[in-house]
Formats: sequence, C-alpha cells, structure tokens
Amino acid sequence: MAESTKRYAVVTGANKGIGFEICRQLASSGIVVVLTSRDEKRGLEAVQKLKDSGLSDYIIFHQLDVTNLSSVLSLANFIETQFRKLDILVNNAGVIGATINEEAFRASNYLMEQDAAKVDWSKILVPSYEAAEACIDTNYYGGEKNAHISLLQRYDSPRIVNVSSVIGKLQYVSSECAEEVLSDIENLTEEKVDEVVKIYLEDFKKDTSAVTPGYIMSKAALNAYTRILARKFPGFCINCVCPGNVRTDINQHIGVLSVEEGAESPVKLALLPNGGVTGCFFIRKEQSEF
Repeated sequence: MAESTKRYAVVTGANKGIGFEICRQLASSGIVVVLTSRDEKRGLEAVQKLKDSGLSDYIIFHQLDVTNLSSVLSLANFIETQFRKLDILVNNAGVIGATINEEAFRASNYLMEQDAAKVDWSKILVPSYEAAEACIDTNYYGGEKNAHISLLQRYDSPRIVNVSSVIGKLQYVSSECAEEVLSDIENLTEEKVDEVVKIYLEDFKKDTSAVTPGYIMSKAALNAYTRILARKFPGFCINCVCPGNVRTDINQHIGVLSVEEGAESPVKLALLPNGGVTGCFFIRKEQSEF
C-alpha cells in the first residue's frame, strides 16, 4: 500500500476484550492500528498475538494511560512523528466504577430479556466514591484528553468512535438537573458537561446511595461530549456506540455476546464511508435516542 493512501487508527484500552478485537478487525481491513494499553507488558503481548496471526504490517504498540495528560501527549507526539496524521480514533478504554453484584446481575432482566429499562442498576453496580471518581476520570475525561483533534483534522473525513453503553442513555440518569442540561444539545458545551460531572461527584461524596452509579454518569457525559464534538467538527464522523452485553472482564464474563460480535459495531462506525452519519448513538448496529 502506498504511504499516501495508508490509514491510521488508535484504539485505547486494547490489550484485551473488545478493544483487542477492534484492533484485529481494523488491521484485517488494511488499517495501520496503534494498539494502546496502560500496562506496557500486556500491551506488547497483545500486539505479538496479532502479529503472530499474520498482521505484522498493521499493528503497532504504544503505551497510553488516558487519565494521564503526559501519557496522552506522548502518544500524540508519536503519531505526529511516525504518521503525521490520524484517520480513526476509537475511545474504548473504560472501567466499571463499582463492584458488580454478580447474583443480581445474573438474575436481571437485562440478561434474560436484554432490556436495560427493567433493571435496577443501583442494586447491580455497588458504589464507592473512589471507584466512581476513577470511573469518571477514565470513561469521560479520558475521552476528552484523548481527542487528538489536530491530528484528525489532517485527514479529509476522520472518524471518532466512543465506546459507550445503553445505560448511559439519559433515561437512566437520576438527577433531573443533569438530564436537563445533557439533553439540551443546542446549548450544550464542554464546560456545562464538566460542571454536571463536578456537581455529580460532590453529591456522590455526600451520599453514595442517592445518586446515579458512576458508570452511568460517565457514559452519559461521554455521549453528550460526542454530540458536542460532532456539532463542532461537522466534517468528522463522530458517534458513540453500545457494543452490547459482551463477555469481558468488566462484567466478569457474564455477558451474552462474544468479543467478535461486540467489536463489529464500533468497527462499522470506524469504517463509515465519507459523508456518513455523525453525532449519533448506536446500540450495536441500530441508531437510538440519547
């Protein structure tokens, strides 16, 4: 492939699970993929697995901690030096921000009927303030820090895919104020989302039982940020997607879908044709309301 026609992607949180499989599928499509991982040893092992499967020309490793600005800037400098541009960014890195009540999750309607609306997530996601704070820092602020807009602008139609969750929909946010702010897309700004998250954490610190679980708020904020970016950069294709209830470490492998199935929808959005949809939320391959 000629150097000028090569396309480059970054996938965060990619040493295992859905992130690893996204890398494999993108590389198999001829995209040069930078697989990133907070843990360097695990990241290098993941890259070697993909290289051993015949993808040596399409997989590169770089360490990345999305919560650490120096680490984010180091990755940006690497991309600048090596490729001069970025075509695709998949923000997949995430943490659950709670302890999962395994018994409640196994008994839930979400597993039996795939209906998130019938689940009491406050009983499944057992909270702590420290875990919720780390969850917001990784799932929401990590996506903000890792946007790499200047590198993406060098490609005529770049893609950003934010891996989200169905329970990040506004109907699951218990704070009426937060729901009202995050749903007002015409007046929504990054500063307003940041303020909602700040107030949320202050309330959570006072009473962990009285507010939305951190994972839900982090994904709701990420979804809002996705819409802000899409409005700000209309030439991009910027979307968020729930890959489905996939069997991964984050849910203790209680999910119903394989990682191969889970990776399909983020990859599809990463490979949208020019002029594809932007500012949208998908549950797997179906577009949904926020």
